[in-house]
Amino acid sequence: MAAYVLRRLLLMIPTLFGIMVLNFVVVSAAPGGPVEQVLAKVKGTDVQATARLGGSAAGEAGSGKPLPPGASSASAGKYHGAQGIDPEFIRQLEREFGFDKPAHERFLLMMGKFLRFDFGRSFFRDKSVASLVAERMAVSISLGLWTTLLVHLVSIPLGIAKAVRDGSRFDVWTSGLVVVGNAIPGFLFAILLVIVFAGGRYLSWFPLRGLVSDDFDALSPAGKVADYLWHMTLPILSMVIGGFAGLTLLTKNSFLEQIHQQYVTTARSKGLSERRILYGHVFRNAMLIVISGFPGALLGILFTGALLTEVIFSLDGLGLLGFEAAINRDYPVMFGTLWFFTLLGLVVKLVEDLTYVAVDPRIDFESRDV
Repeated sequence: MAAYVLRRLLLMIPTLFGIMVLNFVVVSAAPGGPVEQVLAKVKGTDVQATARLGGSAAGEAGSGKPLPPGASSASAGKYHGAQGIDPEFIRQLEREFGFDKPAHERFLLMMGKFLRFDFGRSFFRDKSVASLVAERMAVSISLGLWTTLLVHLVSIPLGIAKAVRDGSRFDVWTSGLVVVGNAIPGFLFAILLVIVFAGGRYLSWFPLRGLVSDDFDALSPAGKVADYLWHMTLPILSMVIGGFAGLTLLTKNSFLEQIHQQYVTTARSKGLSERRILYGHVFRNAMLIVISGFPGALLGILFTGALLTEVIFSLDGLGLLGFEAAINRDYPVMFGTLWFFTLLGLVVKLVEDLTYVAVDPRIDFESRDV
């Protein structure tokens, strides 16, 4: 097993490098980069947008002063909307954002920093990428961890009960709930919860914004826990509704497949009770695919599955951070978070394989190629 783990760890290096190269090429080729973002704000007389670049060039860019002779060109021609902007200001922007270097050199410098887990600073926020991620992590962990746990706590018992009672009235009625849960997107259910329970139109039982209340620090320990759960109820409920249907059906189908296996018939012929057969023999085999997928499900909900929920409930999580970085072309945030979460995802995939072995020791990854 140690050799398999080592091979997988070594395979992560070219995989991670390839993902970063592909994304760098695609993002760099897309129009509307950070230089264009600032130029657009300058043309719109948004002086604050260029305050951190300061300098006389920013003032000259929007002052209407005549450009130097022959200054139409190379710098301005590279960017959409750069006509009429002082080329010296554009060159200053390029130096600020690192675009005064060739693309391959920028990529290699970026990768060198990432290897040291130095993700740099945001282009448009006066903070490091690491601090931005750390600030948003509490929201994403809260949403991801609670949602994943509740989805599994609901879906696994329900899926087992449906498999045992396959075709019964209970199975039919609960299948209706599963179909409804699968048909309603989580964000749509979140809007419904806001309208009904968060002061949208009817009741005002739950808060609409934030992870905690403004007076959170003044509350007692028990009050802090209650306040936190009060704020998390609606967001987590909306995500659980959108996520339990698929896992319920997966659990049911996995148990049904095992229940019809020959070893179950043999166990019944030996006089074993249905409960012992279910939890002593079927459970381990049927739960293999469910349990092994837990790390990946947690990672998916933690970092990618809560964007619309964060927007609806005004929660500053990692999903919203990534979306804002993509819209604003904040390259350090985009590539820094991509590097970290891709690396984390590759590690989680390895953990999933190890979970297979932990659940069923008969699985041997050493006997097959990676």
